[in-house]
Amino acid sequence: MNYGLQRSFFIIIFAYFLLPSVVEAKLNTRNVILITLDGLRWQEVFAGADSALIFNKSFTKDSDKIVNRFWDDDENRRRQKLMPFFWSTIADHGQLVGNVQKGSSVELKNPYWFSYPGYSEILVGYVDSTRNSNARENNPNITVLEYIHNQPGFKGKVAAFCSWDVFDYIINEERAGFIVNSGMEKFEEAYGSQKAKLLNKLVFQVPVPWGSVRYDAFTYQYAFDYLQRHKPRLLYIAFDETDEYAHEGKYGQYLNAANALDGFIQNIWEWTQRDYRYKNKTTLIITTDHGRGQDPIDYWRHHGSDVAGAEKVWLAVLGPDTPALGETENLETLYSSQIAKTISTLLGVEYTNKNALGNVIEGMIHD
Repeated sequence: MNYGLQRSFFIIIFAYFLLPSVVEAKLNTRNVILITLDGLRWQEVFAGADSALIFNKSFTKDSDKIVNRFWDDDENRRRQKLMPFFWSTIADHGQLVGNVQKGSSVELKNPYWFSYPGYSEILVGYVDSTRNSNARENNPNITVLEYIHNQPGFKGKVAAFCSWDVFDYIINEERAGFIVNSGMEKFEEAYGSQKAKLLNKLVFQVPVPWGSVRYDAFTYQYAFDYLQRHKPRLLYIAFDETDEYAHEGKYGQYLNAANALDGFIQNIWEWTQRDYRYKNKTTLIITTDHGRGQDPIDYWRHHGSDVAGAEKVWLAVLGPDTPALGETENLETLYSSQIAKTISTLLGVEYTNKNALGNVIEGMIHD
């Protein structure tokens, strides 16, 4: 054997023995579904219905019906009634972070504590102080959605479906290059499904009280239909009704909305576990854009920099690379700005931007 051939042989053998460690280090996640539930408080997520509100006739008009459906003296059973998927599947196989009473906190870095700044922080990975209103202004910052869409293997594999029309601007649909369907607009494509065509009619036939915000059921159906037909690798779904009902002081409707969203998320997850492209290859990340007040009692309706506690949010994660820790306790504070980098890491993409990004949430990804 000549020297050159011998050298090549040993390089191949060396590479062969290195290969198993490379394969083992690779994450299983191939797809990420990010879901946000606008303004849903950590108090309800971790403790279920609030006794100060569910028994208050000013906030819960149909109190007897709502109490029967969601109340229990035991906190664990109460939260199970409100969000059964969270407190079965996610609690058993994933992680739930943000129960302040147990020393587990997720907070906003931005100082504004309302929607546009909150969503920008989640999607961009840092705070831009110019994103300080809910105005319909295009976000100058590139979101992790847009960044990933421009990476090899992701073109045409990113999409966003959102109940609030301002997401066209938060995500900057004009520049983003992928599907952003939000608010009171049809979802139109060259070869649309019969289901999408029906939804395009119904969304305008069902009266909605919030103007530019459509019912979450339409957002869910649009997103689920797209997921089943187009198999995106990164899908963002932004629900809104919990925030609308909270602002209106309708606590019963707020609880009903949270419960319905839990069911939508369960349906999406269970479908992914039946489809070979997604089963054991998908990570689900669920969070919110801001918290709400608690004291005095009327402050549950509100949020913003003048509302104590509105910076407190929460985070739920379920997927093949996330240790099954359930409800976490006594952790260092996490921040919404860390979510973008965590998404990109799960998808095997090195996400960079013009400003420093929040760190990857290491505890949500296996070593």
